[in-house]
Amino acid sequence: MHIAHAQHEHGPFFVAIGASGSDGLSDIKALLSNLPNDLQAIVLVVLHRPSDKVSHLREVLSKRSLMPVMVADEDDVFHVGRCYIGQPDAHLSLAARSNVKLVEGAGHIHRGQTVNILFNSVAVHAKTCAIGIVLSGSLSDGSRGLAAIAHAGGATMVLTEAGEIKAGMPMNAAMYDGPLDFTGSADQIAGEVIRRVRRAQPQPLIV
Repeated sequence: MHIAHAQHEHGPFFVAIGASGSDGLSDIKALLSNLPNDLQAIVLVVLHRPSDKVSHLREVLSKRSLMPVMVADEDDVFHVGRCYIGQPDAHLSLAARSNVKLVEGAGHIHRGQTVNILFNSVAVHAKTCAIGIVLSGSLSDGSRGLAAIAHAGGATMVLTEAGEIKAGMPMNAAMYDGPLDFTGSADQIAGEVIRRVRRAQPQPLIV
């Protein structure tokens, strides 16, 4: 009896996470702490940060994340099983062939739109292998990008609190355009991400 593996027709999953403020940071830490280090996906995180301040986001997330947290450099190749962030003045986005594309952000020129930058790029290049997640934050960053992911065939998720979609970024994203595939707490969202990624993995064939 020979066991082969079915060919997986998709590329790697890209899990794009957007948040803002201290609540958003707490949500990101909770989400990452529930994602296994062998998750067959690339995790991309954007948290609103001042472009002219030194950031310790990598160190903060590394204390909770089970997968390595990397600061992406221009033209790097993203690798499965890692979490990536950008610099405060160089915003993270995805280019073709799973390459890093950093968007100049000095002087706050993209203030309040850095989540949309990431989500829109993931919608274009990852398509049905995209998972967009909007966590806590004020205003509406992420709404347009999450809709773009939905229209590209990717999965869309937003945070709930006490069973209700949380006000601010999650609520604005939910009300903007395009269906939501999942709503829940940070740990529930992590569970859904794991389920979707594992469900798409190639299954052994007995031949």
